[in-house]
Amino acid sequence: MVVDFVKYRKIYYILSGILVISSLFSLIFYRLNFGIDFTGGSILTLEFKNDRPTNQEVENKLADLNLGEITVQPTGENDLILRVKYIDEAIHQQLLQKFNGQVEEKSFDSIGPTIGKELTNKTFIFIFLVLFAIILFIAFAFRKSSRPVSSWQYGLVAALVAFLHDVLIPLGVFSLLGKFYNIQVTIPIVVGLLTILGYSVHDTIVVFDRIRENISRSGSRAFELIVNDSLNQTLVRSINTSLTTLLVLLAIFFVGGETLRYFSLILILGIITGTYSSIFIASPILVSWLKFRKRG
Repeated sequence: MVVDFVKYRKIYYILSGILVISSLFSLIFYRLNFGIDFTGGSILTLEFKNDRPTNQEVENKLADLNLGEITVQPTGENDLILRVKYIDEAIHQQLLQKFNGQVEEKSFDSIGPTIGKELTNKTFIFIFLVLFAIILFIAFAFRKSSRPVSSWQYGLVAALVAFLHDVLIPLGVFSLLGKFYNIQVTIPIVVGLLTILGYSVHDTIVVFDRIRENISRSGSRAFELIVNDSLNQTLVRSINTSLTTLLVLLAIFFVGGETLRYFSLILILGIITGTYSSIFIASPILVSWLKFRKRG
């Protein structure tokens, strides 16, 4: 059975547009809840030997230590994650003494605000450098494909779709999670975003490469038909690759522990949006682009 993907491309654009605009709205009004990796601060994971106190009880117990805004996040049966402003070792020990030996410290990390700001700047620079490198690489790889779409347009479409669709939508979800569930964006999540960029572009390139092969074989056949045939030919491969990857990530999400949970979640969201965009958005955009140029 041959599916006519290109015919209903306007519906795909509308759906993706709604998701991207909603994500931008969430990012603008709710923003991302950055972790101490970017803002600076200290984070402790404590395990209570007896019953875990309530969040309010913990905040009241630590109120006289001048820890700034205290974020208390219960996890597991008796564990608690505390996020406070940057503290030195002396304050760290005073904090532990407040619990009168009723807790065991499982981890403690502290990052100064200067290091956090520098890390934030480097992260944004690196993301844009990756996007630029993707455009150059695809333009070079498709340098012999000038009919009917030039090589740089393949790279520009792939990179822009990967960023605007496959990265912004997961970020929008995480801004909502940060607002309502206090989920923070940390270094592993940024690594997940860069992984999404690579995965999404890779999936799109597979389709673009099949389009290039079919153009060389099809002579003067309509570009729209060539794109549609290429999508049908790579559909099973794209779905199988995504499903097998998702099965592993779902296993990590449910049994991998707190440390890997949100890293796996950002990848799950990115692979779903990336697979969708490589089939329903990236290649149909080439057709729309060509039609727009002809009308112009």
